[in-house]
Amino acid sequence: MKLSENEADVVEASNVQLLHSLQTSIPHTLAFKGKWSVIGTKLSDLQSQLSDLSDLPSTALSVETLSSLSQTLSQALSLSLVCHTGNNLPGGKLKTQNDVDSISAKIDSHVRDFEVLMKSGVLHDGVVSVSVSKREPIRVESRNLITRLQIGSAESRNSALDSLLGLLQEDDKHVLIAVAQGVVPVLVRLLDSSSTPEIKEKTVTAIARVSTVDSSKHVLIAEGLLLLHHLLRILESGSGFAKEKACIVLQALSHSKENARAIGSRGGISSLLEICESGTPNSQAIAAGVLRNLASFADTRENFMEEDAISVLLALAGSGTVLAQEFSIACLSNLVREDDNLKLLIARKGAMDSLKSFWDSAPAVRSLEVAVEFLKNLASDERLVESIISDDFIHKVINVLSCGVLGVRIQSAKAIYRLGCNAKARKELGEFGCIPPLITMLEGKAVEEKQAAAKALSTILIYSGNRRIYRKEQRGILSAVQLLDPSLLNLDKKYPVSILMSLTNSKKCRKQIVNSGALLYLQKLAEMEVEGAKKLQETVDRGKLWGVFARG
Repeated sequence: MKLSENEADVVEASNVQLLHSLQTSIPHTLAFKGKWSVIGTKLSDLQSQLSDLSDLPSTALSVETLSSLSQTLSQALSLSLVCHTGNNLPGGKLKTQNDVDSISAKIDSHVRDFEVLMKSGVLHDGVVSVSVSKREPIRVESRNLITRLQIGSAESRNSALDSLLGLLQEDDKHVLIAVAQGVVPVLVRLLDSSSTPEIKEKTVTAIARVSTVDSSKHVLIAEGLLLLHHLLRILESGSGFAKEKACIVLQALSHSKENARAIGSRGGISSLLEICESGTPNSQAIAAGVLRNLASFADTRENFMEEDAISVLLALAGSGTVLAQEFSIACLSNLVREDDNLKLLIARKGAMDSLKSFWDSAPAVRSLEVAVEFLKNLASDERLVESIISDDFIHKVINVLSCGVLGVRIQSAKAIYRLGCNAKARKELGEFGCIPPLITMLEGKAVEEKQAAAKALSTILIYSGNRRIYRKEQRGILSAVQLLDPSLLNLDKKYPVSILMSLTNSKKCRKQIVNSGALLYLQKLAEMEVEGAKKLQETVDRGKLWGVFARG
């Protein structure tokens, strides 16, 4: 059996994280507490064995055994979470008890398997097993450097950090190996206030490197508030270089509500905004990226307002690098998403001008996704639609409906849906040509694209002039009928139903709807009580009968 070079390390790191999560979960179980307590004791033995195993060469057998353990630990973690409630167990008390006993037996089996594996000597036998020899020198070097980071003088630790940084920069696989050997907790301890500024700077650089490897991020997240505390202190008083690296780590950590709340409540937003004002162009962009993540959570909005973030973000949106502008616009978009008063405030402070400037100068269509989303969020406030129309944004949105970037097309259709709630905008959208590309989107591969287009059309077809345009499109009715198919999942059928219903005043359209096979779909949708399906079915059916009587 041939092993990939980093397979064993990925499995080892996963097991360490699962084991930690399970040990954290067990004290909170309320159902079968005694059984879980016994399992917790067994986990201590297992943890010791995994530590011993990590010091030995990886083989096909050990990887297979570790992969099996991952499945058991994952099942055990899920079951422990179910047992956090003492009553109303989803599977019933007896089944849950059997499941807990089964997990306990499996862990016993794993303990025995590892004991046999360790004593057999197979892990040292290159003939019996297939050792991943290329990785072993890196593992040995990683363990050596991790030990050196914990002992000796500051000069010795500084030297070890230099070597570690060189190792981590060479290859993402080296990062995985070092993480599996336990480098992250050691690095976090080095960020303590007793370390020299030079050591802190190199340490946060190493942590930033770890944060760029997706499969290692969970280990950083597991360090929790302690790591966040150290990073925020660096934002306050570290060197410009260290601040930039700290922002890279925070980008990886700021996707959870708990971390976002902690960063906001501990002055992190103020520090990040300072970097946006006076940092290097690169650090401005990274800091804006962190702020974009934080703004996704309503709990942080008050912190943004206290720091007058709007002015800083609008300034960066007009003068920073392309990436900094993109992130600052995305941040503003997140902030206003559910706050109409904030939309109005941002518009009064010049958001439309900043958005227009970024849109017109964007180097690639892909960069426009955040701009179109921002426009969509602003357009949900009826008070701003007139400004959107007068600033010629309707043309801009329609122009990107046919672009080659899926995300941009979807956001554009969503923006049209929002704008379509305004009678004047509905009329102009149709006149300026949004209907043909939206019909094309109905036939796109992604369900999200189909839905966004159907939703937009269902709104703009309220205007009779747009219905006339739609009727002239050869594939308009067929494209909408195809979306009625119940086997097409995750698409709200009320939107294609609405499109077709708006066309039923035309005898020709009713005939086309029938000929496209809509009645079979509508029968099923009516049974499923999809909004408007029964009415559309009756309307089309009635028109069909009238046609028969007329021929008679």
